[in-house]
Amino acid sequence: MTVYTSRNRTDASPKRASEPDAEFFERIAGPFWDQVRHVINEWWSHLPSPAQPGLRSRLLDRNSDTNVFSALWELYLHEMLLGSGCTVEIERQIGTSGKTPDFLVVCDGVQFVVEAIWTAQRTGDTVSNPLPPQLADAIDGVPSPNFFVSYEFDRVGSATPPQKRLKAGLTRWLASLNPDQVIAEYERKLPLPKYTWQEADWCLTFQAIPRSPGKRGDPTSRTIGIHPWTAGFDDESDRVLDAVKRKGGKYGDLGLPFIVAVGHAAVFPQDDDTETALYGTSVEYARAGTPTFGRRPDGYWTAVNDHVHARVSGVLIVDIPAPWTWTKNTAVLWQSPDPSSLPAPVLPTWATAQLVDGQVEHLPADRPSHTALGLPKHWPVGDAFPRRHQSNRG
Repeated sequence: MTVYTSRNRTDASPKRASEPDAEFFERIAGPFWDQVRHVINEWWSHLPSPAQPGLRSRLLDRNSDTNVFSALWELYLHEMLLGSGCTVEIERQIGTSGKTPDFLVVCDGVQFVVEAIWTAQRTGDTVSNPLPPQLADAIDGVPSPNFFVSYEFDRVGSATPPQKRLKAGLTRWLASLNPDQVIAEYERKLPLPKYTWQEADWCLTFQAIPRSPGKRGDPTSRTIGIHPWTAGFDDESDRVLDAVKRKGGKYGDLGLPFIVAVGHAAVFPQDDDTETALYGTSVEYARAGTPTFGRRPDGYWTAVNDHVHARVSGVLIVDIPAPWTWTKNTAVLWQSPDPSSLPAPVLPTWATAQLVDGQVEHLPADRPSHTALGLPKHWPVGDAFPRRHQSNRG
């Protein structure tokens, strides 16, 4: 048994808005994605046999993208630990709660616990893009080798409308435009061409954006170039704090160093957000003319006085962990400043951050992450979506 079967795949088109991640990984064709599937299969084979069926089921879950990426996150962590020379037991009962954390690890004779959690970017319900995935796929399915489109909502309907007239109208409109002429007119300060579509209680206005000459001619490229900006991403520091709180108090007293490993799937990850979440908001005081740095009691390790949070020795964070970033992103171990915390071991491919006199000190990893993963530095090799040009017809 394996996760992905070897077969002839022919659909190399980018992921559709309505397509589950599991379906995308299974059907996407091309050497780039063959490498991804091969490594996932290999890493999955390194799991203990009892753990393989459950993780395989999550990787292939077409009803939950979160399940897919949380499984990939755990697979990555497991391989990174193995490649660092550690032995790993999965879901062994330990601690006063009687529960089973993800990994019991032994490295250089030191035993510690790692618990994984995946955090996906969320947007507020009232500000998220109201374009239904089926409608986005219909727009992206319009052949447009010479133009991208942007769109704005004039009126949003309550149900997904039929797309036949939309696709036909957009196709005719874009085919009627000359990209070089539109560029020339834009340089003379004339507005970009617009097209308004109405169906039932929906109304969208599209704008045609010429592709640069070197980017034209690919019939498989996406048609939507710009989505409306939607503010309202949930606070990054709150998401990290919530993730660590959720896992940090789950297992009671483990009696071992305990690391919460956060797969941080943020759109715009910032160290400042993680720093605030874990160590509290940074403040500067002026005392006798000398600046003194401190922390407000609003971080994971600074918000409590009874040292319950001291059970977490460190928080390991990788920003935007996905197969195509596995060899590129460095894991950072944020170390507990609480003197009653058991010290967390530091693997050679982990960078570190620690709080010293109110300020955060960073140290780089001793080795690049790809060395523990058994992968080349530049992996996967090639383009995820190589350009395909229309054939010339006489």
